[in-house]
Parts: sequence; C-alpha cells; structure tokens
Amino acid sequence: MTMAPLPGAELIQKPLQLYRYLLRCCRQLPEENIRQHYRHAIRQSFKVHEDEDSPERIQQIIKRAVEDADWVMNKYKKQK
Repeated sequence: MTMAPLPGAELIQKPLQLYRYLLRCCRQLPEENIRQHYRHAIRQSFKVHEDEDSPERIQQIIKRAVEDADWVMNKYKKQK
C-alpha cells in the first residue's frame, strides 16, 4: 500500500475536494516551473472531466489522481 502525499487523501469523495487536494500537493513541489506545470495539468484534467456524471467513474478518476499525485510527490522527494 502506498502512502498518500498529504494527509486527507482517503477522505476525498468529491471532485472539488480532489482539486483542492492536488493544488495543495503542488505547493509541496520544489521549483516554481514544476509547480506551474502540474497546476496547469490539474486544471486541464478537470476541464476534460467536468461533464462526468457517473459516480463510479468519478471515484475511479479520484483514486487514479491520488495515486498519480503520490507518484509525483515521491519522484521529487527522491531528487532532493
């Protein structure tokens, strides 16, 4: 089992909660250009999925986004 990059990942149930969580994760990244890149990617992903209305699909997206955030956070943590 992987550890979440920030506390509270297991409480995320709604897209807006996920959005806020991912932006908080971005603040932990080491350089401004990296933070800008991931903030842009987060916004784009939310625009792509804003029409999603299936609760099962939304939960899949949330789970995958948290896993991806964990991977990104660990990637930059190792580079320090």
